[in-house]
Amino acid sequence: MQRLLVLVRHGQSEWNLKNLFTGWKDPALTEVGVEEAHAAGRMLRAKGISFDRGYSSNLARARDTLKIILAEMGQPDIPALASEALNERDYGELTGLNKDDARRKWGDAQVKLWRRSYDVRPPNGESLKDTVARALPFYCGEILPRLLRGECILIVAHGNSLRALLIVLDRMTPQSIAETELATGIVLLYRLREDSTIEAKEVLKS
Repeated sequence: MQRLLVLVRHGQSEWNLKNLFTGWKDPALTEVGVEEAHAAGRMLRAKGISFDRGYSSNLARARDTLKIILAEMGQPDIPALASEALNERDYGELTGLNKDDARRKWGDAQVKLWRRSYDVRPPNGESLKDTVARALPFYCGEILPRLLRGECILIVAHGNSLRALLIVLDRMTPQSIAETELATGIVLLYRLREDSTIEAKEVLKS
């Protein structure tokens, strides 16, 4: 029984490069982001992993990263599903703003509160708690049953939608998740026990 879950944050996007709040906007991958996706695929291929199914958010930077990874692994035709449940946080009125400009306008403390608190929303946007409320039911209803049947699953998503899953997988608190950063292209491997708890975790580095 595999029960292997792999989480990957999408490669660098054009708005990551420009240091902009991205949220549900849909910029493309940069050349660096494309290479990060290829590198993730190479690392997973080197581990000898064979996926049964892939998932991504409904945003191009995640969908394209998933496609590149699977092509790099020689598995371009496995079933893959894109879902808004795995989308990045909606940053509301911050979307499209440069993060340094936002700090100058509202101050470091306020911007950090919007970015890293668990339940404080940016203006007309989502908190991490809101993101958990849509990502976790999708994981529990769609993905976890497949894992417990022994499937090997790949999820490509975003910093905050993946942090939402880490709260459960790594048993993190709202306080500890605030200090957790996920770099673009990062690869996290989880092997689950039959009761859904984590038997082993590995971070792959190129």
